[in-house]
Amino acid sequence: MSNQNRLQALSEFLKSRRAAITPAAAGLPEGTRRRTPGLRREEVAQLAGVSNTWYTWLEQGRDIKVSPSVLDCIAGALQLTKDERSYLFALALENGPGGAVYPQEENSVIDPSLQKILQELKNCPTLISDRHCGIVGWNEAAAHVFLDFAKLAPQQRNMISLLFVRKEFRRLAVNWEQFVRGYLSIFRAYYGQYLEDRWYDDFIAEMKKQHPEFNQLWEESRVSSAPDVVLEFRHAKAGKMLFRLTSLQVQGAADLRCSIYTPAGDSNTESKLNQLMKPE
Repeated sequence: MSNQNRLQALSEFLKSRRAAITPAAAGLPEGTRRRTPGLRREEVAQLAGVSNTWYTWLEQGRDIKVSPSVLDCIAGALQLTKDERSYLFALALENGPGGAVYPQEENSVIDPSLQKILQELKNCPTLISDRHCGIVGWNEAAAHVFLDFAKLAPQQRNMISLLFVRKEFRRLAVNWEQFVRGYLSIFRAYYGQYLEDRWYDDFIAEMKKQHPEFNQLWEESRVSSAPDVVLEFRHAKAGKMLFRLTSLQVQGAADLRCSIYTPAGDSNTESKLNQLMKPE
């Protein structure tokens, strides 16, 4: 990530988090009519105990000196989660790990033990993705519920891109935006973690160019290394299906993530999935 892109990402993140907090949630009076949602800059500065000018410069993406202690105050004022706080520190202090760009294809082969786990999760659609959200592994249940990733070239298996490109995903997710936001929150966590990987800047720029919807969803996206959400799908063959998404970091040298879609216990999703997977 270039210094300019880093500061721009920091600016966008601070604005989005400020806009998400109401005065009441921050313990402040509503006051006079507000032109924009959320807190004003001066209110964040007041809550954080910093000058309004300094915070304005920080939010504007100016290259100014910051310290961990002051960032802690900003994180508290904006009520950031643990993952969001890490993201703020990475961008503001530029303390992500250095290193080379890792092509998506490097992690295209998963080890036998992970492959075994995929096979054993017969009734849970499961995806293995790399730090670029490239799909590098999936089980039969995932191929039935989502799409057959084997029919795509490896470079086409990026989940973020697929959510916008493939109509199957738009038809599948009842709340498509919620589905996208979950993946974008993971993607943003990676983005802040690997500041030196220029792949992210190139990919985000291309997504903004090709998909106008991406821009707003990206700017509004939260940061979460492991979102836990319930998703409602309307499958073309199985109908309504409810899944709880559990996202786990895979231990090991390769930075891989295991996303498990567990059928909701108070639904008939599992029986529908079993029927869907029966040979025709």
